[in-house]
Amino acid sequence: MFPLILRRLALSIPLLVAVSAITSLLESFVPGDPARTILGINASEEQYDALRAALHLDKPFAEQYWLYLRDVLHGDFGISLFSGESVLTVIGQRLPVTLTLVIGATVLSTLVGVLLGVYSATRGPVTRRVTDVMSLMGSALPNFWVALMLVSLFAVKFPIFPATGYTPFAQSPGQWAAGLVLPVVALSIGGVALISKMTRDAMLSTLGLDYIRTLRASGVGPASIVWKHALRSCGIPVATAIGITMISYIPGTILVENIFTLPGLGTTVVDATNQHDLPVVQGLTITFTVMVILINLLVDVLYSLLNPKVRVA
Repeated sequence: MFPLILRRLALSIPLLVAVSAITSLLESFVPGDPARTILGINASEEQYDALRAALHLDKPFAEQYWLYLRDVLHGDFGISLFSGESVLTVIGQRLPVTLTLVIGATVLSTLVGVLLGVYSATRGPVTRRVTDVMSLMGSALPNFWVALMLVSLFAVKFPIFPATGYTPFAQSPGQWAAGLVLPVVALSIGGVALISKMTRDAMLSTLGLDYIRTLRASGVGPASIVWKHALRSCGIPVATAIGITMISYIPGTILVENIFTLPGLGTTVVDATNQHDLPVVQGLTITFTVMVILINLLVDVLYSLLNPKVRVA
């Protein structure tokens, strides 16, 4: 398994370089001048030219990117053009909020999706059609619309949960959990739909196999057949659905965090993009890419645990 992890990590290096280069190129086309934005319209031309030189904005794009890549290889991701904070500090302060959302939504969608998929596969065709309709609706409903509806219902009409804001766990665990309920539910709707459908389809295929019939003929109980034998055979497609779902939550946090005003990476990337804060945007892009790489690596490890033949692939 260790060589598999090393191969996956080695293949991720060109991806990180490509993503950072594309991000820098796209940012260069965004209207506006960071130096002019920082100094304002009343600054002198000498101050303006000096700041552009300090930020390497007076150099060609290729040279700007090379200087950035050189600093990154030395562990320096730069400084925010507006707050003056280290980019790593900005990311470190806001990463826990985003990770909490992504992991919480993944756990919720996995539990509900697997239970719903197994229930649908072991019941009649009516339940399966209902699951199909729910999956279609869950996939079609955008996260921001679900978030707004949840706020209107459970924060305004019935003030059970807070509509916006974030309370650190160390300050109040109860308020921290209450403030995350609506964002996590809003983010997990689409994942529940995908995982439940993938689990249902995999379970239906597995329950029709010969070894399941042999287990039934041997007197093995239905619960043991479903949860101990059939569900384990469905591990690879279910793990795939979970991995896809978790990756989809990363961009989904951008909308959800902005709706609920959570101080995570999603709100930070929107603010940095509006301010043309290139070092922060580049750092956040690399962070999101690393998160996707680690999720894919985790799925590969799960594959190898569920099916040892995958380790040689």
